[in-house]
Amino acid sequence: MDSQSLVSILMIIATFGLYIGISVYNRAKATSDFYVASRGVPPFWNGMAIGGDWMSAASFIGMAGTLMILGYDGLAYIMGWTGGYLFLTFLLAPQLRKYGRYTVPEFIGDRFDSNPARLIAAIATIIISFVYIIGQLSGSGVVIGRILNIDAMYGTMIGVVIIAVYATLGGMKGITWTQVAQYIILIIAYIIPIVFMSLQVTNNPLPWLSYGNVVTQLGELDRELGISEYFAPFTESDKAQFMALLFTLMVGTAALPHVIVRFYTVSTMKAARWSGAWALLFIALLYLSAPAYAAFSRFILMTQVAGSPIDSLPAWTKNWVDTGRLQVADANSDGVLQWEEIVISNDIVVMATPEIANLGMFVIGLVAAGAMAAALSTAGGLLITISSSFAHDIYYRLMNPQASDKRRLAAGRWAIVLSTIVAGIVALDPPGVITQIVAWAFALAGGTFFPVLLLGVWWKRCNAQGAIAGMLSGLIVTITYILLARQGITIFGILDTGAGIIGVPVNLLVTYLVSKATAAPSERIQDEVIDLRYPEQMTYKDGEVWMDESVGK
Repeated sequence: MDSQSLVSILMIIATFGLYIGISVYNRAKATSDFYVASRGVPPFWNGMAIGGDWMSAASFIGMAGTLMILGYDGLAYIMGWTGGYLFLTFLLAPQLRKYGRYTVPEFIGDRFDSNPARLIAAIATIIISFVYIIGQLSGSGVVIGRILNIDAMYGTMIGVVIIAVYATLGGMKGITWTQVAQYIILIIAYIIPIVFMSLQVTNNPLPWLSYGNVVTQLGELDRELGISEYFAPFTESDKAQFMALLFTLMVGTAALPHVIVRFYTVSTMKAARWSGAWALLFIALLYLSAPAYAAFSRFILMTQVAGSPIDSLPAWTKNWVDTGRLQVADANSDGVLQWEEIVISNDIVVMATPEIANLGMFVIGLVAAGAMAAALSTAGGLLITISSSFAHDIYYRLMNPQASDKRRLAAGRWAIVLSTIVAGIVALDPPGVITQIVAWAFALAGGTFFPVLLLGVWWKRCNAQGAIAGMLSGLIVTITYILLARQGITIFGILDTGAGIIGVPVNLLVTYLVSKATAAPSERIQDEVIDLRYPEQMTYKDGEVWMDESVGK
């Protein structure tokens, strides 16, 4: 093992030890600890935990690589993911928090007074979270595979063991505070390399201000090579796909069960809103940095690697070729590596760039630790969501309402272990790159939940029959379109990653029509829906709004 790998391993072990320590210290002792951290997390720290939960392997590892390869067209990811938080913060999160449940399936089951709706929502939550976690395990495989100079498949196996152990310990209470630590580590690990790259390329330590000049130079290089310009719009996709992907990511963000549940961990509706505001700030730090990362990475590759003799490439290329995520070949046999002869996976750009830019062992190790923090933080949230959907919504609410806290916690922890193993097996040979897999999860979340949650909160006439029909039709249509698009069968050129724009309107229309064609919900449920729109000190009752008893009517 070389010294570089040793440094990376030591930094990952140190941070992993920190996460385990936090999880043990905040170990869940009751179901409210395990599922919603006893609703006692302050908004600032919850916003940071949301940032850690959100900054998945797709964001940390895949985002800059996607932007580097797609250029302008990759901005749909940043705009969609960020815009979705506005939907969530203003349209859903405070109202869902006021309803006071543990999970999205529990809200749907109780809001529509329907166990079939609860079961469908729980199964859909497990499917969505399962797809999402495949991307996180694949990301951990990229990191571990590079550190140990082994195939990413074997790195994934190691990642499965690490994540399963970590997530079963603390439940939501432990994961909340580990996600705070993970966010701090990953954002430092993300920003330090681009500061150094900015100094190296532009002599300016502020990459957010300097990378515009680099983009201009990239356009000139692209024109010289006769390839599509880096920042020219709609060269890698058309407008329909761009808008479909943007829409899919926005509605998917607002409907992801593992993100929504983070807003259940605060004490009030106001705290839920502030959590969303802080989360947007923390998320923006990375998303404003990703385009700079992509531009600097592409510039260094084009100017310092492309054009080099094939027999004297930098040492880092062999290390990444060994992982199976980089291919270099002298296709025209001229002895020189051309830009077109470099095939680099989206998923390795962030991990490889510190080596490409020769930033030193410490920075390389820091980025590896940050990437693992990103994968672990999101995987932890997803596993808790899978666990709660099975142990709370299916096992406790439907199968065994008399189950003790001990049995419910045991069921939840077993659900985590088994789902991690199964997802890890799929991630050994991932069906796509990380950002693509994650986009499927967003399409499924939006297609299944967004219309039902939106109408469930803001339309009192929405009923159980409409919700059930909407969720089933949205889920089936979205899955079907993803599979068909993978085979080249598309509508208006919309790819599998934009499937939400097909599933969401179907769900919305079906939910509305079926609700209108069947009996209205009970008066009690309709009053509860109207009540969600008012602050917590106000209650809707008997056709009037009442203040808290201490204030009076």
